[in-house]
Amino acid sequence: MKIIGIAFLVLSCLIIFSLVIDISQQFTIHEALNNAISPFRVMGIGETFALWLLVFLFLSKHFISPGRTNAKRSRYALM
Repeated sequence: MKIIGIAFLVLSCLIIFSLVIDISQQFTIHEALNNAISPFRVMGIGETFALWLLVFLFLSKHFISPGRTNAKRSRYALM
């Protein structure tokens, strides 16, 4: 639970820092909030493809790995 709290604390500090930088560059509060909340809208097609590829690889590794480790464990448990 501490790790999640620390992650949200760091996230909020970084968002506030981003807002302060945007406001200091003469953006309105509405524009600064849009820049802080939606960073993925400025990504190009190649960057978006790379992001989805990495997400797919992460999820496929996550779903495939437990099956392989359980099969190895069960084989050694029978010996």
